[in-house]
Amino acid sequence: MPDTLPNGTPEESVPAATISIPVSDDRAQSLEAFKAKLRNAGLYQPASNDTAASHDDITLLRFLRARRYDVDKAQKQFSDTEAWRKQHNVDELFRTFEVNEMESARRFYPRWTGRRDKAGLPVYVYRLASLDAPLRKELESVPSDRRYQRIVVLYEAMTRFVLPLCSHLAAPTPVSSVTTIIDLEQVSLSAMWSLRSHLQVASTMATANYPETLSTIAIVNSPSFFPTIWNWIKTWFDEGTRNKIHILGKDPGPTLRLLIDERDIPQSYGGQLPWKFEDDPDLDDALKKAIDEMPKGPVLFVDGSTVKILG
Repeated sequence: MPDTLPNGTPEESVPAATISIPVSDDRAQSLEAFKAKLRNAGLYQPASNDTAASHDDITLLRFLRARRYDVDKAQKQFSDTEAWRKQHNVDELFRTFEVNEMESARRFYPRWTGRRDKAGLPVYVYRLASLDAPLRKELESVPSDRRYQRIVVLYEAMTRFVLPLCSHLAAPTPVSSVTTIIDLEQVSLSAMWSLRSHLQVASTMATANYPETLSTIAIVNSPSFFPTIWNWIKTWFDEGTRNKIHILGKDPGPTLRLLIDERDIPQSYGGQLPWKFEDDPDLDDALKKAIDEMPKGPVLFVDGSTVKILG
């Protein structure tokens, strides 16, 4: 847990690399108990001879971790998420989402660099200054329901393509979360204020329905008014997520290099990667070998290969 300042702002701190370890006997028992409760509630179907399980173990373990392996609390969150998915018809929304709109929507949210940290987790970057006044105006012109659907689709893309792809390369260690760099350079207080609702909706939705998909969150180039921002946003996250947030200041390179190889850190943050926020993912060699290039639109990564979804 990071230390906190009197106003509750995380101190500048060093994130530890997330290293996955085999599930302990106690955790395995919790997982089996969780599956049994979900099955009895009609929320989970185990694998059969010719059918995969309705939910993989990686997903189920995320819900257990989010509730500190309290099976009853994890079942409640899982049940709520399943109801939310039905309410918003998430599977159909993802399957039929228009390719160009999906790619355009990436400009407003954290973007994958195409690189991974030392533990194999995908590295995302969110540069808030890139959401300049014209882009914020464009965002505000989109009806709120459609903005929400865009967020959902991009989270589905992360959990159904990026994370399975990275898990495939890190096998047998599963990858179920991402490392994120949030860049606040040249962001004004007024810009942050105008984006607060947009950011809150995304954060609240993710915490509730995509638990434990955020690993280390490194905030770089934080302005002098960051304590004010922190007072707005800290209530959007549960305690577990707040404890993953680290403030790295104006020279994040030395600390980021503890977590990410220098060749995979964007040059703006003290690394060697010639990637900026507006770019498509710059895949590392292993990723290129696996998928050749980053596909557009709603796609899955299943059993070692990309599966395009035709709406």
